[in-house]
Amino acid sequence: MTEVVSVPGSESVNPVAATFDLLGDRLTLMILRNAFLHRSRRYNQWLERTGAPPAMLAARLNSLVDAGVLIKVPQPQSADRHEYRLTELGLATWEILVCLWGWQREWTAEGALQPDLLHEACGHRGPTVVMCRGCGRTVTAHETEVEMHAEAVWSVASSGRRRSSKVLDASPRGVEMQFVEVMAAIGDRWSAVVTGLALAGTRRFSDFRAAVDISPTTLTDRLTRLCAAGILVRPEAGVGREYRLTPRGRALFPFYAFLLSWAATAYPDASEPGLRIRHRECGAVLVPALRCRGCDARLERTAVHFEPIPRTLLDRLT
Repeated sequence: MTEVVSVPGSESVNPVAATFDLLGDRLTLMILRNAFLHRSRRYNQWLERTGAPPAMLAARLNSLVDAGVLIKVPQPQSADRHEYRLTELGLATWEILVCLWGWQREWTAEGALQPDLLHEACGHRGPTVVMCRGCGRTVTAHETEVEMHAEAVWSVASSGRRRSSKVLDASPRGVEMQFVEVMAAIGDRWSAVVTGLALAGTRRFSDFRAAVDISPTTLTDRLTRLCAAGILVRPEAGVGREYRLTPRGRALFPFYAFLLSWAATAYPDASEPGLRIRHRECGAVLVPALRCRGCDARLERTAVHFEPIPRTLLDRLT
């Protein structure tokens, strides 16, 4: 197995905060999407497929190079031009992309426009489930508990998250995996933290405020947004200011599980992360993997691939 190299300077950062700051960004996810789905390697290819402002795209590519996710190499037969290739650390983000794809496939109106994920061994097409590498059982949010320290939650909440929610795809092919709706839950640091706290069992307004130093106005705004996006719901009067995850919100659990797992891979030498998901059935800290719904096999990156929707079918659907 090829060793995944850690991010330089990882000893001095909070791995969870750094990971959310890097990967909790729509344009960054779009760059990775196109690297996997369309094998984009050159700046102009991403510029065409994302429709991002050139300076913003260049900044994101540089951030991914600095983080060790991409490596910049000279183009063949053109030493004065470069292309960007996924490193082993970049390839390790594939499970995060698959989880976001699966959420969009099952929980958005545009799900039918998403490409198919094909498990080559059994031929199954469609979303996956999460399994525990330790015991091999399938895992949902209900079967886990989150261990978190206040300092770690604050590190994530206070990270300098960029926002690119207004970046739109310019190409018609860009309907594939746009990450529009999921950005309501993870697209800025407060929304991501509130969603994560809800997955950890936080329900009351006062408990959200106690977990992070957030103003009542900001918290009210994020809770309102998450309710409007169908991630949270506030039950009828009589239960106080309590918010519960909807099935759509709970379906974001795989994304958070793999984000924490990737953080541990990217920053193995970092100090205590302060955030863990523990699998109740086996008692171990969850190390997640993807399982095929068709044959129950554990999925590896090389055993699956995305198949873009044929242009003729896409034209009919849109």
